[in-house]
Parts: sequence; structure tokens; C-alpha cells
Amino acid sequence: MIAASPLAGQVEVLPAPGEFSTSARFTVDAAETVLPGHYPGFPIFPGVCLVECTHQSALATAPDAAKGAALAAVESTRFTGPVFPGDRVDIAMTWKQTPAGDWQCRARLSTGRGPAASVRLRYTRRPAGEAAA
Repeated sequence: MIAASPLAGQVEVLPAPGEFSTSARFTVDAAETVLPGHYPGFPIFPGVCLVECTHQSALATAPDAAKGAALAAVESTRFTGPVFPGDRVDIAMTWKQTPAGDWQCRARLSTGRGPAASVRLRYTRRPAGEAAA
């Protein structure tokens, strides 16, 4: 399956502080295609793009036991500060396995101005349509 993304740039994987703690960053280039239509005249990086940054970072840094798992749910998002063109978004993630065998990634996103978002994603290895036990 070919994946589509609203992001023009790529996430940068950073050295992992631990097996279940990972990190990445994304620099919002002024040429990002989503910026002109999101608050014209006052570009702000859309929240859905922060979720996508988190997802791409999670896929790139997943612990070995979670590699190959597919996104099953966006469990939670909270946007706490704006992200502007030129900002570097630091993404700190922690991973844990759920009792059902899925993997949960909890991410804190921040810029030089402070917190920008918190995102919680769930990944599964189960075939599509198969419910958790």
C-alpha cells in the first residue's frame, strides 16, 4: 500500500534514550504545502500535521517488538501551543504494550516556545477488522 502524507518534509530520528523511549524532530519549512490554506495571511502548522509527524516518528522509532504494527487508533490529541513556519518540533515518545497486545505511543511535542501538543496513538499487529480481546 502506498502511504500519503500532508507533509513535504521528513522527520529526523534522534538517538534513543532507551528501548521504550524514543525521539525525533521535524522542522516546519515555510514551503510546506499545508501552510497557505491554513489561516491565510497568518500561517500556523495544522494540528493534523502534528499527528502525522508523531505517526511518522513512531513508525521510524518503534521498539523492535512493535516493528511492523499498523496504526489502529488516534486515542487522544491535545494542542497546547501554535507551531509556525521555521519552528523545530521536538517529539519525545514513550512506548508501552497494552494488555490486549497492542502498542501505545505517547508523544509530547514542543517548540522553542514550549509545549505544542500531546498525542496518543495505538498500533496493532492484528488483521484489519479483528477486535481486541
